[in-house]
Amino acid sequence: MTGVRGRPGKEPTSAADAAERSFSVLELTVIAALCLCLLFGIVRPFVAETFYIPSSSMEPTLVPGDSVLDLKFAYLLSDPERGDLAAVQNPVHEHQTLIKRVAGLQGDTVEIRDGVLYINGERKNEPYVDYNLTDSSFFGPVEVPSGHVFVLGDNRSNSRDSRDFGAVPEKDLRGQVVLRLWPLSRLRVE
Repeated sequence: MTGVRGRPGKEPTSAADAAERSFSVLELTVIAALCLCLLFGIVRPFVAETFYIPSSSMEPTLVPGDSVLDLKFAYLLSDPERGDLAAVQNPVHEHQTLIKRVAGLQGDTVEIRDGVLYINGERKNEPYVDYNLTDSSFFGPVEVPSGHVFVLGDNRSNSRDSRDFGAVPEKDLRGQVVLRLWPLSRLRVE
């Protein structure tokens, strides 16, 4: 004879069924609460977070409406490198996070001549920049202070970045953007 939930040898009783269902609901509630605690208590603050791209400052790499995944611990394990996409605390609005490209490291001399980036006097190849979107701007030269990085938007003519607010302390790097998540048609490892 089949018993409760298919266990042989036990006769179903309404009280037993109710007690088992209550236990299952309680278990599911505890598991869901633990998952939420892990997600919002550990994963989001310390491991990874998603960000929505609201502006065109990173075009053509990221466009408004894209969502990206940021690994928060990336710069605890390694130093930032030129070309990284980084989540940066906005120096002007401290509760905002910006997504920008690391262009210069501490000790580098950064300069923009006619819309083209030069690091330490050497023209940089930036395949992620659409030079049809850049203007003929000039900036610098400036030296990146110790413990700082110089960040730029890929859409140089439409980006508030280190040219406006200066080099960013490395401690203000919130993580490295490693994946474009949304929309699925633009899914890509960065």
